[in-house]
Amino acid sequence: MHQPSTPEFPAARDASQDRPPGSFHTEPVSYVRRGSRLQGRRQQAWDEHAEAFVIDVPRVAGDTSVDPGYVFDAAAAFGRSAPLVVEIGSGLGEAVCHAAKEHPERNFLAVEVYKPGLAQTLLRIGQNQLDNVRVVQANAPEVLATMLPAGSVAELWVFFPDPWHKTRHHKRRLVKDSFAPLAARVLQPGGLWRLATDWSSYAIQMREVGNAAKDFVNVHDGERTGPASPLTKVWDSGVEQEVGGAPVREGRLPVSTGNASQGEGMDELGGWAPRFEGRALTSFEQKAHEAGREIFDLTFRRTGG
Repeated sequence: MHQPSTPEFPAARDASQDRPPGSFHTEPVSYVRRGSRLQGRRQQAWDEHAEAFVIDVPRVAGDTSVDPGYVFDAAAAFGRSAPLVVEIGSGLGEAVCHAAKEHPERNFLAVEVYKPGLAQTLLRIGQNQLDNVRVVQANAPEVLATMLPAGSVAELWVFFPDPWHKTRHHKRRLVKDSFAPLAARVLQPGGLWRLATDWSSYAIQMREVGNAAKDFVNVHDGERTGPASPLTKVWDSGVEQEVGGAPVREGRLPVSTGNASQGEGMDELGGWAPRFEGRALTSFEQKAHEAGREIFDLTFRRTGG
């Protein structure tokens, strides 16, 4: 679920130099700004459910920022203490609402910058009569850097973040070296960081980030290597040299070139997780399957404790 992003907002107050990593304005954002206008059923869902399910966050500058002095109280927000699952870039809420329905014993926090996506999530909450989901419109690194208490999260999900096709835009990718300490900060010892993408170069980057992070171990280290690796299958099929599975026009580069990893032969490193059964098959993932692309799953466990 590609997390949509924004041009930088002008600072509403003096931006101090000692803000923690991930706080507003310290790094390029990982999403593209979209319209925030709500219509029809989404507006109705917002009117009916926002007061109960949308977390009211104090802002620093702009409607996706988080005041670094604000700390989320999950027990107060949900009215109970339960394991907390956080999905970054929850999109239209398909995955988080499906999981919440399947696991009423858990609390779920959907983090998204795109207001219509949050409204759609509220619509799903109402349709399924869920009471264990809360949503927040916020820039993910800020949520992880200051908003969530340290060690408060049982699982952190990052499914299909925007891959930022062009090489010069790779700095905007959400999952990079600076993201791992933020993930480690909020996860409790033994907590799981689950990731998924349908582009191999981003998958390789995710694997490198997780494997290099001192606070994580790859739950499936050494698994799915050689012919069983989705990376080997991508290299062998050449599917990423096609646009959405369709042939590239003569003389043109495929739009996916920036995400087509350069490799051949066998992926001997592996470390790929089997598909996470708790992730609903969303319309986005289904389109990736229809285009013939491989899905890359990774699971890292927070060490310590």
